[in-house]
Amino acid sequence: MLKNYLYRLYGAIVSRGNIEVERLVFDDQKQRASIEGRLRFYEKSLLAFDEVVLLRDNQIVKLRYAYHYQKADGELIFRYDNAPHFPKIPTYPHHKHTDRKKVEAAQPPDINEVLNEIEQILYEPE
Repeated sequence: MLKNYLYRLYGAIVSRGNIEVERLVFDDQKQRASIEGRLRFYEKSLLAFDEVVLLRDNQIVKLRYAYHYQKADGELIFRYDNAPHFPKIPTYPHHKHTDRKKVEAAQPPDINEVLNEIEQILYEPE
């Protein structure tokens, strides 16, 4: 089950032709895994992400995650994470930063959802 999750995550990344994989590290231990990645897009924006997942009762549980997407110059575009620092948000601890000062409620996304959101940003008609 855990290996299948890691294969799906890997497949979601490498199946997209517009991504340069700068770093992708899997640390798979029987019931727990950590994943860390840096993905560069054609206009040099960057997605840096990490996940720590656990197999519990035949289900994948995300213990920790962060998906940080930024412009080439380092300016934040968005970041999803579950760091417990916004307790008043209804989806606490899950949230999304949409700029340096704005934080909103969000469900924990998976890598496919994050990559789809990035593709919408990159390829939306102006």
